[in-house]
Amino acid sequence: MRTGGGKGADDPATLLRTSVRPDGRFRVARHQPSYRVANLRPHERVCELGRLADGRPVTNQQNFPEGVVDALEAESVFEIANPFPFRGTTYIGKTWADDKRRDPSAICLPPRPAVSMRQWLCEHCSAAVSTTRLSDLLKTMPEPVQLSLAVNSTDPDDLIPLAEAAGDFVYDSTTGRPAGLRFVVRPDGSVRPRIYNSTLFEAVANNVYLPDDYKDAMVLRPGAQGGSAIVAEWRGGNGSHVYEYLRRNSYIPWGHYAANMANDAVRYQPEELTMDDMTGMRHLYYQRTYVRLAEMMGLPLPPMRQSLTAQALERLRLQILARFHDTRQARQMPFNGGLWGWNLGFDYAPSRYRLHASHQQVHQQYALIPRHAPSAEGATNDETGPLPAYACGDLIHDFIRAYRRATGVDFFTAYIDAIHHNQRTDGRAAGPHELIVHKDENVMLFVPKAQTSQWELQLVALAPVGNIMEADSATRRSLDRALLTAVQTLGRMGARMITTIEYAKRFDAGDTGQHLLYSFLPRLPESPGAFSEAQQRWIIGHYPEDFAAACRMHSPVPASA
Repeated sequence: MRTGGGKGADDPATLLRTSVRPDGRFRVARHQPSYRVANLRPHERVCELGRLADGRPVTNQQNFPEGVVDALEAESVFEIANPFPFRGTTYIGKTWADDKRRDPSAICLPPRPAVSMRQWLCEHCSAAVSTTRLSDLLKTMPEPVQLSLAVNSTDPDDLIPLAEAAGDFVYDSTTGRPAGLRFVVRPDGSVRPRIYNSTLFEAVANNVYLPDDYKDAMVLRPGAQGGSAIVAEWRGGNGSHVYEYLRRNSYIPWGHYAANMANDAVRYQPEELTMDDMTGMRHLYYQRTYVRLAEMMGLPLPPMRQSLTAQALERLRLQILARFHDTRQARQMPFNGGLWGWNLGFDYAPSRYRLHASHQQVHQQYALIPRHAPSAEGATNDETGPLPAYACGDLIHDFIRAYRRATGVDFFTAYIDAIHHNQRTDGRAAGPHELIVHKDENVMLFVPKAQTSQWELQLVALAPVGNIMEADSATRRSLDRALLTAVQTLGRMGARMITTIEYAKRFDAGDTGQHLLYSFLPRLPESPGAFSEAQQRWIIGHYPEDFAAACRMHSPVPASA
């Protein structure tokens, strides 16, 4: 059964596998299964499963029906094609979602419980056990127990012995506090810190409850994690301080940059971030991108060892934008795309499965993407020529072109209209209808109709601003504020691991109608991803409208700013 109206299977939007209709409405399908199953089982193996309190047995008889199995009026499931077909389809179980509908405020995770192994040992072991002995016990526990404590303990007296079991520290002779790590010279002449257990070291260093001087010595101090050059810096109010590191040998070809909170501005959780922090991290992203493009265009560069002011940044942007109007020069640019992402949060399972990013300290990563990459088959005999280099925003570019050809309508115009005119997924007249969490004159933060993680949020530019080169000062401020609002809202709801990605159009793409889009993807405890997600079938346990209502309850700013 199909709901939401429309022309049926020959509707151009349906053929494109998108839920966004050209008239600015969402299409939603609803499965109402009812079926019979032939019973082909030849044998029964009825056995006792256990006993009730009064002694009566509990058996598995229900698992062995006699004849045909009826599934009459089975669970209803809503199916919503993602607005962007390359992101798959979302399925919402009606029973789960109806439960959340009754109380959207229940869409949250419980606060982190207090955990102290030291206290437990003191309560359950001999009172004569000394502090030194407790420390030794923690250092010699099996690694899975140590890893579990390293990420879950909230007691610094647990975490300090674990840090000392993982690495070798140098201590201040006066205070006895860590002054740094002990280094060794390796056979190749390189100098490296002496780390006994790198997994445990990484896990405990990323626990917010580890004292800051240990964090500083282990991972935060410039150089503690290697020799990456610091090539820019930003200082703001309220003690905000950000470094920009160059990752020369990166998994991203041509290197990438990381805007990390500095060691004198420790930020491990969303609620610790300030607007100054957000401005600083994003300023370094804008600055690096603009300066690299200016260099390729032969424009005058800012003086070395100086940061651009906000005003100088905007002047440089306008100069670059003017050059992009020269189509011939734009097509000669070797790099014409950008990449930006943000990992917030960290976790390790006791089984050594790392569950999220490599570093919890708040940092953003960005790079330029080339237009093409040479074929690996050899320049002398390869007839295929260079291959296009991948950027995730290209997928949106290709789709919205196909959408306009099929419907005659700009996709983002229809998408934004559909968000504004949204109706409840379950068809009810009562209850929250809005998907919008926060909005100003330039951007909109909203819950996508078809979420690809349990708590996905999206941020879109309201004007056809397709990348940060087209974003003026006011739009950039709006983006920065909404990015902070999104992660703090999710953090207040209990999310501790969030990945954010940017979908941007190529700098030289021209007027395509593509809008800059960000996706916030929390990783929740019971949504690890399995075979359904590998097929891009996203299983969601709430209606998007109820999740939007829950987000508005937890947002640090009003829905309209």
